[in-house]
Amino acid sequence: MPARVGRPASRADSDVLAALLADAFFDDPLTRWITPDDGRRAAVLPDFFRVFLSMSFAFDAVRTTAGRDAVMTFLPPGGWEEVERHGDAYGQQFARVLGEDAARLAEITALQAAHHPVGRPHYYLAFGAVSPRARGAGVLSSLVGEVTSWADAQGVGVYTEASSPGGRAACLRHGFTPAGPALTLGDGGPSLEPLWRDPR
Repeated sequence: MPARVGRPASRADSDVLAALLADAFFDDPLTRWITPDDGRRAAVLPDFFRVFLSMSFAFDAVRTTAGRDAVMTFLPPGGWEEVERHGDAYGQQFARVLGEDAARLAEITALQAAHHPVGRPHYYLAFGAVSPRARGAGVLSSLVGEVTSWADAQGVGVYTEASSPGGRAACLRHGFTPAGPALTLGDGGPSLEPLWRDPR
């Protein structure tokens, strides 16, 4: 595993990290489905990811590197449930960012909520991204490894959903295994693959 390179991100990093996530997920099947128009997607994704960053910042659960060339957002045990309790407020924020496209995001989040593990404490990996200049250096893998190490130390699992073959392959390298059938969106939408990692 690569050397640990992560540090806690702060809200002062939000603009840089939101731009990094927006660039990394511009061609992701989910974001293309939410906002099919390329120009509109490019315009809304930074603010879209600022909302997700704020969710994780509430738990000090954003990791980055000294050069802010990689980011991992997650939720600690209990974090998913807390976010769900504030779902209406987050929904309003996404509606302001996405406009009419917010309905598609709501479809995704409802599908995720219906299949999210319950009764098993776990970390939830949300989004990870690395800048082009840092790809191949193992920095994002190191950030994932930090979270899985914390989970191992606490004896809890880690859950995520992969939206691309690359994301799935990266999770499998960290010891995740499939956790049920793919979550497939309607209207010809893409699929999310649920993945779980037991503590070691």
